[in-house]
Amino acid sequence: MRIGLGYDVHRLEVGYPLILGGVAIPFAKGLVGHSDADVLSHALMDALLGALGEGDIGGKFPDKDPSLRGISSLLLLERVMEIVRKRGYGVHNVDAVLIAQAPRLAPHYRAMREKLAPILGLDPARVSIKATTTEGLGFPGRGEGIAAQVVVLLHRPLSKPAEPVNE
Repeated sequence: MRIGLGYDVHRLEVGYPLILGGVAIPFAKGLVGHSDADVLSHALMDALLGALGEGDIGGKFPDKDPSLRGISSLLLLERVMEIVRKRGYGVHNVDAVLIAQAPRLAPHYRAMREKLAPILGLDPARVSIKATTTEGLGFPGRGEGIAAQVVVLLHRPLSKPAEPVNE
């Protein structure tokens, strides 16, 4: 098994869509970035790549690449999952936290899980998404941006059922 940790931050500004976990969230501001700036998906990709010792998404998908301008982070996640599978791993589970003062994100957790789970090859119940505020502190508390932290557990799928343990 291998564990990976991912973290990402993007600035909030008027005139951009707010996409989190592949879901468009109604809000007056959106996240600014080279792709769709989906901090949840970006942190998830960094966690997956980190678990494999494969660097980060900036190395795999540089923001200087014009072909990636505005690309859906879910498409990039599919590419990262190809790397995970080629290395012989599967995702066991995901635990994610979004850090934002606003908007209220709880009503969107299910939709995010349902977008991410099939790409990861998981049942949505194995994708935990939650959010927290910073009680008005720091850049999230001032409404300047949103951050995400994600932990993933990878495993090598068993080629045959495990032998029972005799006690």
